[in-house]
Amino acid sequence: MKLNKLLIIILLGCIVLAFIQNKGLDAIIQPGAKLEKLADGFLFTEGPAADAKGNVYFTDQPNDRIMVWSLSGSLSTFMQPCGHSNGLSFDKDGNLWACADQKNELWCIAPDKIVTVIPSKYKDKPLNGPNDLWNTPDGGVYFTDPFYKRTWWDHDNMPQDCQAVYYLAPDHRTITRVIDDLIKPNGIVGNPDGKSLFVADISGNKTWKYSINKDGSLGDKKLFCEMGSDGMTIDLMGNIYLTGSGVSIFSKNGDFIGSIPVPENWTANVCFGGEDMKNLFITASKSLYRIRTKIKGAY
Repeated sequence: MKLNKLLIIILLGCIVLAFIQNKGLDAIIQPGAKLEKLADGFLFTEGPAADAKGNVYFTDQPNDRIMVWSLSGSLSTFMQPCGHSNGLSFDKDGNLWACADQKNELWCIAPDKIVTVIPSKYKDKPLNGPNDLWNTPDGGVYFTDPFYKRTWWDHDNMPQDCQAVYYLAPDHRTITRVIDDLIKPNGIVGNPDGKSLFVADISGNKTWKYSINKDGSLGDKKLFCEMGSDGMTIDLMGNIYLTGSGVSIFSKNGDFIGSIPVPENWTANVCFGGEDMKNLFITASKSLYRIRTKIKGAY
């Protein structure tokens, strides 16, 4: 009897704790908003990014295609093949940048779909596999380079000596390694003002915050939260959205706000989109989801 009472107390405590934690979502999610499945039937969705109008592009990586969900609610193929692109990000000029890991490259895709392949080597060696990226306000690009063995590769070993984070200078010619002490960096995003960078170490189960120096180097490394992530985004209040098991939201100070459950085996990435940037789009396994928010997203 005492054991049963103890179990009941523990269960009630967990329920109360979950309620208190997710109560913070009231400041994030629109009242009455429900998670919507917009499309499914993909092999693995990744890399959502919104253009200036709010149309959302994402990758179906194993199928080697970039899809787009329009403001009108229609789904179409933007590009196929696409170099087995993974993470996507738009720059200020409307170019779509892609981590094209078929040949471990960065692609810059112009609005007219002309592709510029960026020279993507470090110390004359191929990259491991660019995974996710963020465009800086001044034209630079930060990207993560973990090693995930792909079925479309003919090599089994990691080309680089570590799994790192790199900075592509605004000249789009010079690549510098800026982080080399994480286990497997994956998700990445920066503040809209270009002063801070967040990097998730998915294997280290931590997310770190860095200050961005004028030359693109990083400093002032601080632990943001005790959680890694596949992909990530940020809203205009500075809240950070991490992925994996659903979407977990943290305040700008690293305090846990709440989580959005997603009925898939894995939640890969998130971005804001829609005409007013108040829709959170979620790529999760074989589907694309959306939920309405109170706060505008930065990306």
